Amino acid sequence: MDLSKLVEEAFSVDANSFAEVLRTTAEALSRERVDGVEGYRVDEGLVWVDKGSLVVIGDIHGDLDSLVTILRLSSFLERVEGGEDLRLLFLGDYVDRGELSPEVLYLVCSLKLAYPGRVIMLRGNHEGPPDLPSFPHDYPYQLTRKYGQEGRELYKLSVELFELMYVAAISPGKYLFLHGGVPHNLSSTDELAKARKLHPQKRFLEEILWNDPDDSISGVTPSPRGAGLLFGPDVSERALSAVGVKTLIRGHEPCLRGTYVAHKGLVITLFSRKGPPYGNQYAAFLEVSLEKPARSGYELDRKAKRF
Repeated sequence: MDLSKLVEEAFSVDANSFAEVLRTTAEALSRERVDGVEGYRVDEGLVWVDKGSLVVIGDIHGDLDSLVTILRLSSFLERVEGGEDLRLLFLGDYVDRGELSPEVLYLVCSLKLAYPGRVIMLRGNHEGPPDLPSFPHDYPYQLTRKYGQEGRELYKLSVELFELMYVAAISPGKYLFLHGGVPHNLSSTDELAKARKLHPQKRFLEEILWNDPDDSISGVTPSPRGAGLLFGPDVSERALSAVGVKTLIRGHEPCLRGTYVAHKGLVITLFSRKGPPYGNQYAAFLEVSLEKPARSGYELDRKAKRF
């Protein structure tokens, strides 16, 4: 696959072709739940991955330049096409804030279709369910600005795709990957897998998409975001132990250096876009080997790739 041509396509694709890519990606995610996919195991909304390496990408928020930079710096396409056991894992928040959200989502979906077992798409709070809206949510307006009234159908198809995105990924004994934070009462991987099905009767999905770590508290407290909770180190320790991993890798919060570490190394936050409205000096991504012992948040922070 030629990345430059794919980027050109993201800008020039017509509404009908974009709609087909959204539908086909949704169908692929739906099939994975039934038939599986080579490269990882699927359990409803949870992905189990235990081999090879991951290029982990945090919030992109319509910043196509940052996404393309990560693909080039990581040499993802060249390495995968050369036979390396490597996967892209997105932590969610593909859309909103940045002006090129349609182009970002088109590119991510195109990568998923080209390399089905090598791209894992997690859900962010900006791809959340209708009863947990994000503000500002300007993605639908970007679609109508680019495609006119056809943008309405593209938004509907995008929402259907969001509903099929995974809520978490886990590398047994090593890492938990999700967008926001651990649910404060998490007791099993089954609750991660069934979070969407249990919503809204139980708050697992809300907390996965919206929670933030806070070093200054014990337990949980309401989040100033208006959804989710702030959770303390004791919550991280208990939740990670319950699902049998060492470190939480999550997105959701801007970081001046592209990463920050919380909860004495149990949690690392990853932010992978730059520019307004965030003002971070660097964006970052991680490359994580699943063949090596788990690294703490501090170790991952030192090895983060910033740009």
